[in-house]
Amino acid sequence: MPRFKVVVTDDRYGSYDVEKSVLEPIGAEIVVADCATPDEVLKACHDADGIMVNLAPMPEQVINGLKKCRVIARYGVGYDNVDIKACTQKKIYAANVTDYCAEEVSDHALALLLGCIRKIARRDAQVRQGRWNVGKADPAYRISGKTMALMGYGLIAQCLHRKVKGLNLGRVLVYDPYLDSEFVRSKGAEKVDFETVLKEADYISIHMPLTDKTRGIIDEKAFELMKPTAIIINTSRGPVIQEEALIKALSTRMINCAGLDVHRKEPLDRDNPLMGLENCILTDHMGWYSEESMVELKRKVAENVRDVLNGGKPRYPINKL
Repeated sequence: MPRFKVVVTDDRYGSYDVEKSVLEPIGAEIVVADCATPDEVLKACHDADGIMVNLAPMPEQVINGLKKCRVIARYGVGYDNVDIKACTQKKIYAANVTDYCAEEVSDHALALLLGCIRKIARRDAQVRQGRWNVGKADPAYRISGKTMALMGYGLIAQCLHRKVKGLNLGRVLVYDPYLDSEFVRSKGAEKVDFETVLKEADYISIHMPLTDKTRGIIDEKAFELMKPTAIIINTSRGPVIQEEALIKALSTRMINCAGLDVHRKEPLDRDNPLMGLENCILTDHMGWYSEESMVELKRKVAENVRDVLNGGKPRYPINKL
């Protein structure tokens, strides 16, 4: 009989051989569910010793209904679907994996940026429609000498900064209230305030977590401060940008272009106005993905659970107990 029950709340991967290789040696059984609502999560997890969660909701009502859970490990970096305060009050470790996809997400942010600058998706569609030599009607601008801003300067943003150094940018600005100016300067960037980023950046790449403070931080007033040639990239969390304000900014050409891997609602509705805007590149929240990063993520999530069930702490704790 297994010593521990570990539940996967929502099945996104199909195979859990990686997790089993980590957890079965300590006597843990993995049960895979497919939950979409809090009630479904609680039904599947009420007697679990550990939980591995992807996108399923883990609000306070679920946390309080868990009988013996010791750890909730999130597949990914963000954890806005897990009530961390409730976990702490219930003496449950919450954990994520912060370092498994920095290369992939920064690659994706760079790809979106270059795609927007050189209008790759738009040109591809125009060529397929038989249109040619439309540059004057849809101007592009030289990268060299431009100003790029990184909003949030964690591991992913620092990886992106390293990768754009070969683009001969004029300046790299950083908005991150949690870092001191000397650290940012040591990385070859300038720490500036929020308004300076909006007014002076040609390219803005968002790398902030979704919190009460960052939700909707890019609003209509923010877009009004941006250059009409500005490009905004978001590979962090969709609700950091107010979607209605973004749609207005793009449709009225208040800004040049947007590259979005994350969205307010995922998947995007087919009738979402973003679908019809040619100055917007959309991808399906896949910036994290490579075959290598997926294996690393699955292993590290399982290790977070294993370490707690073995009487220790997770390698990547979100809360303190």
